[in-house]
Amino acid sequence: MDTRFQQLRLDPAGATPLYQQLARQLEQAIEAGAWQAGEALPSERSLAETLAVSRITARKALDRLAELGLIRRSRGSGTFITPRLNQSLTRLVSFTEMLTQRGFTPSSHWLSRSLATPSAEESMRLGLGADARVARLRRLRLADDVVMAVEESCLPASVLSDPMAVETSLYAVMEAAGKPVVRALQHVTAINADAELAELAEVPGGQALLKITRLGYLVDGTAAELTVTYCRTDYYDFMVELTR
Repeated sequence: MDTRFQQLRLDPAGATPLYQQLARQLEQAIEAGAWQAGEALPSERSLAETLAVSRITARKALDRLAELGLIRRSRGSGTFITPRLNQSLTRLVSFTEMLTQRGFTPSSHWLSRSLATPSAEESMRLGLGADARVARLRRLRLADDVVMAVEESCLPASVLSDPMAVETSLYAVMEAAGKPVVRALQHVTAINADAELAELAEVPGGQALLKITRLGYLVDGTAAELTVTYCRTDYYDFMVELTR
């Protein structure tokens, strides 16, 4: 038996249904890091045989984990632990850095990269003049090939003159150019995904997403980055440490 299952303690005589006990204990084990993102879980049949429970109990427990976004099922391939990000709202870090620090492989699926004329709102937020140009980046952000978020960035062309220079990490390109973002203001709100966003994020239409709007500044106080990120709530957690 896999030693990780030896830690599970189910009580058939308890008031809580077995599938709920199993789901809760598996959830705690996954959150504690007993399984890594992308690792396969046993099939319903193997899980039932290993823990001496019915297949219905195993199935309902796995259904609960899927509802929580802790696992994903791939027809014909099995059940796998999904990536999950716990991001601090008090520390400025790039998506690529955050994923790498947590052992994931970050990547981007580019939707568009171009130079354009800024909108009125972009000009206002970035403090741009009438003749300014901006670099626009739109992409899917992935962790271990799983779509985590849809991201749209706008930067003055004076900060990023060649949008095609960004392959994975925007912040790495900015730092290499001597124009790192050193502080940022973020606004977090919840929205329901419209048809286009839902398709891009690979979620059902109308599902809740977290909309993170970030305005980043250079060391001299110049506004240099306006990024809107639509995060999947089944993969993202945000944390704020409070002290008194």
